[in-house]
Amino acid sequence: MAPARTYSTGLATRLLAGQAIVLVAGALTVGLVAAMIGPPIFHDHLVEAGHQQNSPELVHIEMAYRDASLISVAVGVLISLLAAGAVTWFLSRRLRRPLEQVTAAAEELTRGHYSTRVPTIASGTELETLAAAFNTMASKLEGIEDTRRRMLSDLAHELRTPIATLSAYHEGLHDGIAALGPESRAALEEQTTRLARLADDIDEVSTAEEGRLALHLQAHRVMDLLWAAHEGMRDAFAAKGVNLVVETPTAPGLDVHVDHNRIGQVLTNLLSNALRHTPPGGTVILAAHRSGDEAAISVTDDGDGMTPEQLDHAFERFYRGDTARTRDRTGSGIGLTISKALIGSHHGSIYASSGGRGHGTRLTLTLPLL
Repeated sequence: MAPARTYSTGLATRLLAGQAIVLVAGALTVGLVAAMIGPPIFHDHLVEAGHQQNSPELVHIEMAYRDASLISVAVGVLISLLAAGAVTWFLSRRLRRPLEQVTAAAEELTRGHYSTRVPTIASGTELETLAAAFNTMASKLEGIEDTRRRMLSDLAHELRTPIATLSAYHEGLHDGIAALGPESRAALEEQTTRLARLADDIDEVSTAEEGRLALHLQAHRVMDLLWAAHEGMRDAFAAKGVNLVVETPTAPGLDVHVDHNRIGQVLTNLLSNALRHTPPGGTVILAAHRSGDEAAISVTDDGDGMTPEQLDHAFERFYRGDTARTRDRTGSGIGLTISKALIGSHHGSIYASSGGRGHGTRLTLTLPLL
């Protein structure tokens, strides 16, 4: 708290010094004006009133006038300085507490205590705005830190299973307990592929988020993009017994300037996510329509649905809502994060909506129209 007290004391001193300078400058100005203009005017009025030039009475009256003027200016300056001191003391007391609170909160924030908040300040609009902005910043930093910790935890979880499997097979082969047969080869290959895919996905999402992704942009019809995604996922949907429907009545005439492969990757991610959370016998609808100057492509399922909290974190890396929406073991868990980054690189947007648990989910992406 010592730095805050020094800062507020310095502020009070500067306020008082500033007001004193203004008052002294005003007093000097008033004194000079009164000394240069006042006496001649007063002298002329006395002469016009009938007093003789250079008479003792006239000289005495003029001296009284000058003395009264100087005393009045001095008393006015003294009272003004006292008033300035009182105002400065009052303002410094009102400012000291809020400034100490903001400074203390900033110091706590630098120590990593992101839950720190500045209490409500009733010291003026400017300080209230500062406190609100500080609390907003702290809240966002706390959210980023929570996401980072959760991401590291989930990343460790993702790595633990394949590493444990590889380690177990390595020890078994080394001790002669296991043989390098077709089954062990398949298991080792699966876990190695999983690690490689995880590394590739993390690198890809980082590349896209940092704007380092190379795109081959060309004009494409939205309807062609929908049918290409349908063809790529048709067998997977058929194997699980989920209906995949493409609604195209509103799609004709919509053209976008995109990288065909990257948008195909996004649609595949969205359809895979819908398939993962839709039970056999369910339906997933792939549709598109015009939304202002953009083409809106939606993937709607009638599966698990999402809670408001899950919607807020749907596109975060490795986010797990609960066991009802845990991803399958074939994915890295950042498909939606990659999709968001890829759509962002096309100057589009993506968002999720749901009616709640058991009411399905809709993932919608928008792309600028040609």
